[in-house]
Amino acid sequence: MKLLVVEDDAMLADAIAQGLRQGGWEVDCVSNAIAARLATLDHRYAAIALDLGLPGSSGLSVLAYLRERYDATPVLIITARDKLSDRIRGLDAGADDYIVKPFSLDELSARLRAVLRRSHGRVSPVLTYRDLELDPARRTVKQAGNSVDLSMNEYRTLLALMEHRGKVISREQLEDRVYGSTGTIESNTIAVYVHHLRAKLGNDVITTVHGFGYCFGEKA
Repeated sequence: MKLLVVEDDAMLADAIAQGLRQGGWEVDCVSNAIAARLATLDHRYAAIALDLGLPGSSGLSVLAYLRERYDATPVLIITARDKLSDRIRGLDAGADDYIVKPFSLDELSARLRAVLRRSHGRVSPVLTYRDLELDPARRTVKQAGNSVDLSMNEYRTLLALMEHRGKVISREQLEDRVYGSTGTIESNTIAVYVHHLRAKLGNDVITTVHGFGYCFGEKA
């Protein structure tokens, strides 16, 4: 099973990764919130060890991003903050457990195993429309029971649209959901992905609202 470690202290991240790898885990490491968001889009992780004190944007923003996308990946917060209020904020935001620095690798491993055990049987909502099903937990799309082959960016575009079913979502909002806040893209890129989705799913599932953006399904 693969873990994601989100920690901006390079020495600590390396020590955690080495210790977990010795315990038989596969480990990816990132050092900021943007990289964490992109990693969770590109990979499925068994669990995430997430530092709160990240540069730029906090670990809580990463946690909120995951839960808003119906991503139920177990999250263990690791932080130097030992105030009760910080622990409560993390747990209320959707964290599965909390460990305070400094900690031993044995304790970290034990807590990760515990959140994995507790996560068994957890169900993420499946998004549906007519005969179309999108499962955010498994990152699969099916239509009439058949798997639909989508690129990663096509999948991200469809997920954002289905999450806002019946509502108009702007091109800028879609760009942010698909690409995050990094880099620049061509102005017609989202239109290309919408065109691909229509070709694969049917022309009537996504409506263009000229001057505003796109709407998935019947407009509310």
